[in-house]
Amino acid sequence: MDELRIVVCLKQVPDPEAPVSAYRIDSAAKRVTPIGVPPVLSPFDENALELALRLRERHGGKVTAVSVGSNLSKAVLRKALSAGADELILVEDPAFSPDFLDGYGTVLVLAQTINKLGAPHIILTGRQAADTNAGVVGLFLAEALGIVAVTLARGATIEDGNIRVERVLPDGLEVVIATMPALLTVTQEAGELRNISIKNMRDAKNKPLKHWKAADLGMHVIPDRRLMLEELAAPARERKCLIIEGGSPDEVGKKLALRLRNDNVL
Repeated sequence: MDELRIVVCLKQVPDPEAPVSAYRIDSAAKRVTPIGVPPVLSPFDENALELALRLRERHGGKVTAVSVGSNLSKAVLRKALSAGADELILVEDPAFSPDFLDGYGTVLVLAQTINKLGAPHIILTGRQAADTNAGVVGLFLAEALGIVAVTLARGATIEDGNIRVERVLPDGLEVVIATMPALLTVTQEAGELRNISIKNMRDAKNKPLKHWKAADLGMHVIPDRRLMLEELAAPARERKCLIIEGGSPDEVGKKLALRLRNDNVL
């Protein structure tokens, strides 16, 4: 087999650990707007990157990180290089805004990017993005490229030119052997991304960071959205105040316990 080539697809998302109060729902624009929430790498994508780095450590090769968007942060995405990726491709264009691209459109951009890079042996994505939780890009991308997809991967090794994958199931593990090229969607069981030292961050500045636009991919017409958001609104909240009347504290306590049990609280 030629030198192992691994591509990891990364998404920049608002920090999922931010409190709910840091988000505003714009019903008119059908958008959830973060207020003062910093961007981060989607956590499942960090798991995918860690698995890619472990595969390279064991089998050699090259890890290329790719991210698609319209307002990408170099500081956030350079973390992939600091962690150990060999190169980073930022596919950035105003046409690639989430306002224009849904999961289907993102897949077409990723497929064009991967074809331009040259066919890799392994493509890794997170099982789902932390902002939309749709979980469709990995499978759509495998279909677009015409390659095998293995979901919910927690580990992988190369054996006799094939890839051996451990899959997470609700009640255990499953081991499958897939031909390459193959795409894996990766779960948090693959492990957290390794710690990054100051030296790693300095070294990352000397690694290749490329910027590609829609025209570089030969994409002069952006695909129409396949998924249309009809409505976005905060759930209605209704509060009721119930005053429990009675005699002694014991009687009131019993009435309260009975009410909570009837309401399936206890």
